[in-house]
Amino acid sequence: MRALPEGLAAQLRGGVTTLCHGWRLTRRDGRVLGFTDHDRDLVVDGLVLHAASGIASSESTQAQGLSVTGTEVSGALSAVTLEEADLAAGQYDGAAIDLLLIDWSNPVSHALLRRGTIGEVRREGQAFTAEVRALSDALNQTNGRVFGALCDADLGDGRCGVNLGLSQFRADGSVVAVDASGRMQVAGLWHPDGWFTRGRCRFTTGANTGFITEVKVHDLDAGIAALQLWQRPPAPVLPGDAFDITAGCDKTFATCRDRFSNALNFRGCPHMPGNDFVLAVAVPGEASYDGSTLA
Repeated sequence: MRALPEGLAAQLRGGVTTLCHGWRLTRRDGRVLGFTDHDRDLVVDGLVLHAASGIASSESTQAQGLSVTGTEVSGALSAVTLEEADLAAGQYDGAAIDLLLIDWSNPVSHALLRRGTIGEVRREGQAFTAEVRALSDALNQTNGRVFGALCDADLGDGRCGVNLGLSQFRADGSVVAVDASGRMQVAGLWHPDGWFTRGRCRFTTGANTGFITEVKVHDLDAGIAALQLWQRPPAPVLPGDAFDITAGCDKTFATCRDRFSNALNFRGCPHMPGNDFVLAVAVPGEASYDGSTLA
């Protein structure tokens, strides 16, 4: 059972309270922001919790065991509190958030109700809803190496060894046109269809200078290269915006061997039998059950 400061406990035992909620949010870059559902700003532990921010939370659930529980926080986007550009750029992904119970008549009297991290963020116009994941969610994250058919190295890192600075693995381009879905027709990419799929695109000029995201699709439309990005840039992409881009990898042995000539550094197990093979019943005369290498 959580012990509350005597001032808060006494109010909860009484018939009238002066309690409100506050949220302390710490981004991964170290910036700390404060919000409250009270009608005026409060100062808690030296941090200003901004009122009139439109921040509110849903019902908070708790459960026994290690199942992941959480809540949601919603509010409005504004230049004073949460900026739309920062949210779109992923600045709040994985941020730590504390839910506080505060006596607004005496903010020194407050209690930490729960702590979590920001998960999925949904945006609708000038409003947002953020999932708050409990600390037990970290137990669902993979730690260490998982053996599988696909490579578990990141393209270009020390375990991979591919030099992405080579001309065949990088390019400089510029945006020619952008359609309503965000698909960009680009100039400067002479590479084959799919060469930059799963690669990294970094804007070098324009309003999105420095923004980096993964390429969802690289294809050719009537000989003109086009890119779709996984993450929408924080500012509109305009014709003439320049970028640099690196090749992508689908983590398969064939791509590592044929595209990058890097088979010796492949960090997967391409001949590992899958679940279908392990659970299958051997039938006399059928292929793949003679002890030979799996294709």
